[in-house]
Amino acid sequence: MFKYIKSDLPASIVVFFVALPLCLGIALASGAPLFSGLIAGIIGGIVVGALSGSQIGVSGPAAGLAAIVLTAIGTLGGYENFLVAVVLGGVIQLIFGFLKAGIIGYYFPSSVIKGMLTGIGIIIILKQIPHFFGYDPDPEGDFAFFQVDGKNTFSEILETLNNISPGATIIAITGLLILILWDRVLTKKARIFQLVQGPLVAVVVGILFYVFTKDNSTLAISSDHLVSVPVPEDASSFLAQFSFPNFAVIVRPEIWITAFTIALVASLETLLCVEATDKLDPRKRVTPTNRELLAQGTGNIISGMIGGLPITQVIVRSSANIQSGGRSKASAIIHGFFLLISVILIPTLLNMIPLSVLAAILFIVGYKLAKPALFKKMYDMGWKQFVPFTVTVLGIVFTDLLVGIGLGLAVGIVVILIKSYQNSHFLHIEESDNPNGSHKVRMALAEEVTFFNKGAILKELDRLPKNSYLELDVRKTRYLDNDIIEILEDFSEKARNRNIDIKLISERGEVENPESYIEFFKLRPKNV
Repeated sequence: MFKYIKSDLPASIVVFFVALPLCLGIALASGAPLFSGLIAGIIGGIVVGALSGSQIGVSGPAAGLAAIVLTAIGTLGGYENFLVAVVLGGVIQLIFGFLKAGIIGYYFPSSVIKGMLTGIGIIIILKQIPHFFGYDPDPEGDFAFFQVDGKNTFSEILETLNNISPGATIIAITGLLILILWDRVLTKKARIFQLVQGPLVAVVVGILFYVFTKDNSTLAISSDHLVSVPVPEDASSFLAQFSFPNFAVIVRPEIWITAFTIALVASLETLLCVEATDKLDPRKRVTPTNRELLAQGTGNIISGMIGGLPITQVIVRSSANIQSGGRSKASAIIHGFFLLISVILIPTLLNMIPLSVLAAILFIVGYKLAKPALFKKMYDMGWKQFVPFTVTVLGIVFTDLLVGIGLGLAVGIVVILIKSYQNSHFLHIEESDNPNGSHKVRMALAEEVTFFNKGAILKELDRLPKNSYLELDVRKTRYLDNDIIEILEDFSEKARNRNIDIKLISERGEVENPESYIEFFKLRPKNV
C-alpha cells in the first residue's frame, strides 16, 4: 500500500486541506453538528479508503446529500434519530453491493461524465469567489444553485463586491500566486518542490499572515473568515462531541424511507464519482463498483454509529488527489489520519487558517477540471457528444449535481435513439488457440454499438487472459460510440501490461496493436 509513499504523502496533505473546510461546511449546510462532518471525513478516508478498490478515489461527506440531511433531521425529530437512518442506509448499500448493483455505473455516457467533471469545476470556482474575497455567509460545501442562505450562486457573487475583506483578499491572492508559481515553475526546478506541495506552503503563509495582522484594524482577518474546528477543553469534552443513534425509533416508517433515500442517492453519487475518477486516473485503472458499494456501506454504518454524516466518494477531493500526484489508496487513508490527528492535537492551529487561502487551492482544483480547451475538444467531437456534455454542465451549475446528471443522461439517451436503432447482437465472440499455444479471441462488433453496451464490452476485455491474442473486427460497424472508442484506448495500456496482442480489422485493412484508437477512428470514412 505504501509503495508510492513519496507521491501519496504530499497528495494526502493537499487532500487534507481541501477536505477540512468541506467537512465542516457540509455539516453546517446540513444543519448537523460541525464535528459530524469531520467524523465522516475521517471514516471516509481511513475505513472506506482501506476497503475500497479505488486507488485514487477519496470519500467523505457529500454536498449532494446536504439538503436531504437538513430536511431529515427536522422530519425525524433530532440528529440521534437521523443517525439510525444513516446506519440503515449503510446496510442497504451492503445489500446493493451483494446484489451487484454497481454495474449501473457503466451505463452513464462519457459525454455526461465529462460534463459532470466540468460542471463541478465551474461550481467550485463560482462558489469559492465569495470565500476568496473574505465574504463567507454561505457555508463551504453548499454546491447547489439555490443556497441554504436564501441566495443563489450569482447573487452571492454580486453581493461579494460590496463586502470585500482586504486582509482575506491579499492573502488569497498571495496564496494563488504561490500555487501557480509552484505548479508552473518550481516543481520543474528541484525535487524538494515536488515533495513540499504548494498548498502546504500557501496555508503556512496564510497562518503567518493571520498571526502578524490580527491586531491590524485594516488587514486583520475576522474569525468568521477562518476555519472553525470545534476545540475541546479535555478528553471528556472531546468524547462528548460524538453522537449515537437512537435505535428506539427504528420501527418508524419515515426512518426507513430516509434510509433508502440516503442509500440510493449516496450509491448513485459514488458510482458517478467512480466513473469520473477512473477517467481522470492517468493510469486508467478500473474501480470494481460492487466492492465500492460494500466499502461505502461499511463506512456509512460506522459513521452513523458514532455520529457522522452520510459518506460517498466525492469528486472534489478525488480530483485534488489526482492533480497532486496521488498514486494509490494510501493518500486517501493518510488524509483521514491527518484529519483525526489534527482535530485532536492542533484544532487551535487549524482555526488560524484563512478560508480565502483554501479557496485559492480550490480555484486551482476547479480550473483543472474545467479547462476552456475541453469545451473546444467536446465541440470538435460532434453534436452527439457536445449537446449532452453542455446540458450536463448547465444543469449542474443552475440546479445541483444529480439533476444536472439526470438532464444530461436524458439528452444523451435521446441523441442515441435519434442516431441508432435497436440492435440486440452488438458483440460476437469466437475463441480458439493459435498454433504457438496462445489463446486467440475474435470479437466482431455489430453495425450499432453505443454506451449501453459499455459494461458488456468491458467485461469481455477484462476476462481476456494474459499472453492472449485479440482480433477486433469492426468491418460491419457503421456507428461506434465515443465511449467504446475510449474503452479500447484505455484497454490498450492494460493490454501491453498483460502481454495481449491486438489486431484491428477494418474496411481499411488490418492494423497490429494500433498506437491510438481515437486517431484511427477519426480517419474512418464512415459515421464513427
